[in-house]
Amino acid sequence: MKQLLITSSPHIHSRYTIDKAMREILLALLPAVLAAVYFFRLNAALVILISVLAALAAEYACQKLMGRPVTIFDGSAALTGLLLALCLPPALPLWTAALGSVFAIVIGKQVFGGLGCNVFNPAHIGRAILLTSMPVQMTFWTAPLNTDAISVATQSAGKTDAVSSATRLAGQMDAVSSATPLAQSRALEYASSPEAFSTITDALPNLFDMFIGNISGSLGETCAPALLMGGLFLIWRGHIDWRIPVYYIGSVFLIMSAYATARGYGMWYPVYQVLAGGLLIGAFFMATDWVTSPLTAKGRIIFALGLGLLTCLLRLKSGYVEGVCYSILIMNMLTPLIDRYTRRRVFGRDK
Repeated sequence: MKQLLITSSPHIHSRYTIDKAMREILLALLPAVLAAVYFFRLNAALVILISVLAALAAEYACQKLMGRPVTIFDGSAALTGLLLALCLPPALPLWTAALGSVFAIVIGKQVFGGLGCNVFNPAHIGRAILLTSMPVQMTFWTAPLNTDAISVATQSAGKTDAVSSATRLAGQMDAVSSATPLAQSRALEYASSPEAFSTITDALPNLFDMFIGNISGSLGETCAPALLMGGLFLIWRGHIDWRIPVYYIGSVFLIMSAYATARGYGMWYPVYQVLAGGLLIGAFFMATDWVTSPLTAKGRIIFALGLGLLTCLLRLKSGYVEGVCYSILIMNMLTPLIDRYTRRRVFGRDK
């Protein structure tokens, strides 16, 4: 008589295997990868390649050392490396990207027991560690190669020497440093006069450039059409629940709309906040992680609203202009509590 393999519930049959699901999520990220390579060229390709290879190597080494079955071909480690790469600056040293992938796999995933046991989103664990330990490298941003030289020089060097800077930097756009839109918009908080406010707003990228991704930022967080295409594909295939991205993005938009009204910024400001930073990639690809997000529909709504509130608070009041990474990690900690208080009542049981 064969021994029975008893595993924990729930026992739900699905046509999806881990391998197939991971392949489809990787496919959903393909538009963002192509956009990153288009805007940041060779730098983007190298950071992505090294991050993925380092994640695969770290997973293989961990599982070998711990005597566990090697699962590097299920796609989960490659997905972690790719997600981390898309959250990194294009000019990041390659050894730093590799180190981030090692942190993501070892500390964010394997120490908890591997796939399905991690408490936090592994890619954001890697990014958070890099951000706190190497803040200079992680906050050095380069302008896309498609950015006009004069406009970049105007933003980074000032209007007085814009023309000379543009001439000197022409043909070397991969070396041009430029502040991210979130960093530029934070300066609005310190505008002491209408003239200063107008100067700051004039230097901000227009909403069309924000939408297509022709701005400074992490590799995978700039091109909204690519991220929306991938996110809608995941919703259509049933890999993610629409509630998390919709309530997350919607809550950020509403809170920032109220803030813009109170400050007199105009309705361009909440749109700017939705398109800037890692909100879109975080909402569709990070916050929806199967392991670290709540199980119930009500819990997912609470989870998403908490993400929106924390993201806005961190963006507006913290010393760090981006809030998506830490918001997701904080809400990951609260996921078991949310599941506990939103779980469905068992039929036939007294309160």
